[in-house]
Amino acid sequence: MEQNQKTSSLKKRHRLVAMPYPGRGHINPMLNLCKLILSKSDNFSITFVVTEEWLGFLSAEAQEKPLPENLSLAAVPQVIPSEKGRAANIMEFVQALLTKLQHPFERLLDRLESKPIAIIYDVFLSWMVGVGNERNIALASLVTVSASFFTVLSHFDLLVQHGHVPLHVSEKETYKLNRQDEPLDYIPGIPSTTFADLPPSFQKDGRKLLNQMVDMVSSTNNAQYILITSIHEFDKQPIHSLKTKFHVPFYQIGPMIPYFSYQNHKTHNYFHWLDSQPKGSVLYISQGSYLSLSNDQIQEIILGIQDSNVPFLWVTRGEIENLGEVDNAKGLFVPWCDQLRVLCHPSIGGFWTHCGWNSSSEGFYAGVPMLTCPIAWDQFLHSRMIVDGLKIGWNVLKNDAHVITRQEIAEIVSKFMDPECYERKEMVKRAKEVRDMFRQAMDNGGSATLDFDAFINDVMPKHD
Repeated sequence: MEQNQKTSSLKKRHRLVAMPYPGRGHINPMLNLCKLILSKSDNFSITFVVTEEWLGFLSAEAQEKPLPENLSLAAVPQVIPSEKGRAANIMEFVQALLTKLQHPFERLLDRLESKPIAIIYDVFLSWMVGVGNERNIALASLVTVSASFFTVLSHFDLLVQHGHVPLHVSEKETYKLNRQDEPLDYIPGIPSTTFADLPPSFQKDGRKLLNQMVDMVSSTNNAQYILITSIHEFDKQPIHSLKTKFHVPFYQIGPMIPYFSYQNHKTHNYFHWLDSQPKGSVLYISQGSYLSLSNDQIQEIILGIQDSNVPFLWVTRGEIENLGEVDNAKGLFVPWCDQLRVLCHPSIGGFWTHCGWNSSSEGFYAGVPMLTCPIAWDQFLHSRMIVDGLKIGWNVLKNDAHVITRQEIAEIVSKFMDPECYERKEMVKRAKEVRDMFRQAMDNGGSATLDFDAFINDVMPKHD
């Protein structure tokens, strides 16, 4: 079903179809991409395809932030587990994603009023390659992970060849990683790292899922365009490596965060609270929208943050309700916030983050130092990038089961936010340099803007 708006005007435009992976960290960048396309050109209409569950979420959100008139939502049946089901069994979710979504999408595609000139799809919806090629529709693969992590997945065979990952992992086999701290310096485009900085899923747990992700990435070679959500100045080496492996045009279009509209939203109550705080004094805390730490660790973090006496704004996602009474005189707990706008507020002095690529990108754009707390997948590599590569943050947690105590957390948070701390001053300086690099690339005439405009020009039919 499609929610068309001003159908008569839509028919005059070239249709694009966009379909994200059904998760918040993938839907948001795809939606931002579509909005940015429509802000630059009125020659397109976009049909944004999601599951019925996400249609409900996005329709509700559109009541506060209306969608562009030439962007319409469409839904395929809920043939995969719900968002809650994904958290309970990620393998079941991904398996359904790979086997049950294609046919409903094809039926929707064939019912559209006009044939799309291109399908923009999340890189992890690998079955889209067959759909587009069969119908002679151009395919643009949106890479919603970092270029570095995409590069690692693209060269996963090297990890196997060098013995850092077993070729086969059976149910009964235990692979002992006694080379965790050994340098990994053989992945093209990736600075020397260690296996400990790669996701735990590269080990036994999650290996089946990982193998599927590697297959998804390799299928991208059959697309017509690859859209990288980063900038040339930031990811020169990984992009060069990818260009030698994939024979598809690459466009480094910049992070698909709402930088083009974040100043236009309504003011929420938490902004009044931020306005009352001293410049650079508040720690913004968000652990993302999906995976969580253990309850014991969350409790230690909450108590440690409060013991630090640092003002904080915390997007809780329900963690607080399980912990009884919490003194919120020193900070503010909210179930949701306008994250990029918050990070760019002058009172924000630091960002406690799980290091998802969208959140990391918003931290770069805002120019704030980060306390990294990765949980899974690409987050560990981003943490290493932030802490050791860019040197604009510190890592809070260890890559093991050890629970960091409230005393340890209070100590690191107090030092991290201390305006007189020399290490902090240096991080602030470098974070501003990263911010300037990203903003210049995403301004008019910048490298990301030029690549974005080039993609729009290339996807447009040449006979018009």
